[in-house]
Amino acid sequence: MTTYTNSGNKDTRSGFGAGLYEIGQKNNDVVALCADLTGSLKMDAFAKAFPDRFFESGIAEANMIGVSAGLALSGKCVFAGSFAAFVTGRVYDQIRQAVAYSNTNVKICASHAGITLGEDGATHQILEDIGLMKMLPNMIVINPCDYNQTKAATIAVASHNGPVYLRFGRPGVPNFTPENQKFEIGKALKLSEGKDVTLFATGHLVWEALQACKLLEEEGVSAEVMDIHTIKPLDTESIIASVTKTGAAVCAEEHFIAGGLGESIAGELAARKPVPMEFVAVNDRFGQSGAPAELMKSYGLDADHIVQAAKKAISRKQ
Repeated sequence: MTTYTNSGNKDTRSGFGAGLYEIGQKNNDVVALCADLTGSLKMDAFAKAFPDRFFESGIAEANMIGVSAGLALSGKCVFAGSFAAFVTGRVYDQIRQAVAYSNTNVKICASHAGITLGEDGATHQILEDIGLMKMLPNMIVINPCDYNQTKAATIAVASHNGPVYLRFGRPGVPNFTPENQKFEIGKALKLSEGKDVTLFATGHLVWEALQACKLLEEEGVSAEVMDIHTIKPLDTESIIASVTKTGAAVCAEEHFIAGGLGESIAGELAARKPVPMEFVAVNDRFGQSGAPAELMKSYGLDADHIVQAAKKAISRKQ
């Protein structure tokens, strides 16, 4: 298997901040808005460097989305940021009408997603945001896995003319993908070749899938690891090609089973290539306050649970 080395834990929100600052330097049409969380989203560098292109909306997320759509219609490339819970569920109507339906060039930038938000608890730990966003026509949905990939994704979405949902998080997580990578929207990345089972993962669970791959290899199981950073549009061809080879699948994500990446993959497999599939995700349960690592283990979102799911999927092969 391919070996990936953690170059040091870094938070993905900082990758977003770095990417936003870089594209701000290159493109004068890039503007940014935030809902009273500039520091939390690491938008400080952009705000300081380009004060005429940064707008603090205060705790008024619905208004922020409306203003973002208006700026986009005037020719701007707009990045609107807040916590994932606030910038999706709280303002779904505005996103649906002013961004998705109107097909405006607004990038909805969502930090502190999932249970790795940690101690802030269930009210802030949104686990349904991917489902909310992927159901909207015209919306691209991206969930990068580390600092480097988040930075690259932020730069890439600036070149896409249309709505994007970009999801990232607060805790420091392993940074293991290439520093100067080219991010291609809608193209899955094969991180490890395998023949017995495919481990599909997104976001923070990609590193856990790589660790599960090592554990499985020690037991003589060959796992293929696929980084599905783009949930919509889904790289169906790469997914089908992988399971055609391995004959079994696991999907791991920091999201509810309902509405998540696993649901999208299962739908494609059911229609085109049915194989045994298991899910490592949150099953109809709200989050709770706690340290991110402890919550991930408690909710079964770690390498050990991916290993168990892989063995179960393999055992169901005909």
